[in-house]
Amino acid sequence: MRGTLNSTAPYGELRVDLMEDKPIKVTDADFDQVIKDKPYVVVDFWAEWCTPCRAIAPIVEDLAKKYAGKVTFAKVNTDENPEVPQRYMVMGIPTLLFFKGGKLVDQVVGAMPRAPFEERVKKHLA
Repeated sequence: MRGTLNSTAPYGELRVDLMEDKPIKVTDADFDQVIKDKPYVVVDFWAEWCTPCRAIAPIVEDLAKKYAGKVTFAKVNTDENPEVPQRYMVMGIPTLLFFKGGKLVDQVVGAMPRAPFEERVKKHLA
């Protein structure tokens, strides 16, 4: 989250903009709400033991900063949250699902380099 000094607020109170600049942790319980509330969400399905998942984690972190306010990046640990991966037939990880307006619009299975991943993110911004 980013905070900005609100000069119009009395006594210079801090106004916090709820703009995620890092991936948010999402569970089976709150997944549907996040997808519904955010206009554009990229969900990274991962697990601790998954080496390719750890390889793309820094890319997801960087893109979350770069596209803060435009794209919400979310992470679902598939070991702790089995329901959502089953619903979307996630058979292997990492899997990235792209949701726009609450609807699934794209998916990537497996790790991919930063440039094609970022192109995929930008494709759905338009």
